[in-house]
Amino acid sequence: MSIFDLQLETERLLLRPPAAEDFDAFAAFCADPVTMQHLGGVQVPSVAWRSLAALTGSWQLLGYSMFSVIEKSSGRWVGRVGPWQPHGWPGTEVGWGIASPFWGRGYAPEAARASMDWAFDALGWQEVIHTIVPANTNSVAVARKLGASLLRQARLPAPADIAVDVWGQSRQAWMARR
Repeated sequence: MSIFDLQLETERLLLRPPAAEDFDAFAAFCADPVTMQHLGGVQVPSVAWRSLAALTGSWQLLGYSMFSVIEKSSGRWVGRVGPWQPHGWPGTEVGWGIASPFWGRGYAPEAARASMDWAFDALGWQEVIHTIVPANTNSVAVARKLGASLLRQARLPAPADIAVDVWGQSRQAWMARR
């Protein structure tokens, strides 16, 4: 089985590696100033393409990356969630970004739980972090729902080069809650 055949399923969501067919929804996500407020800012389609290609390339290079999150009931692409650790990253992250029209439905914690289970079980990670801009109160709430604690502060590597709070928990803490 190819890594691109991998699929996780939750009650309401399908999580799978990104595909070319996701680009229009992904580009709309990246163009939305509300969605992108704490995710590096709005991206024009050519930059959004590179971002999607980076997620897809990480699957090839590392065997993991963020999943495309698909709403089961409609088949719509609603965001990207999952393991992420580009070069120079402050740790083994499970991150999330849900398109603003889908906020308030609990999709971020639902997808993050499945991603964290997979990261701990399949990837053997010993810690999962969440890098969150301090002003992003919605993501802080998601991290808390996942049982994460504020661990430290860090800077994301260039080109982002921004200060973030690092939330997270150990494999042992996650398993005790699971």
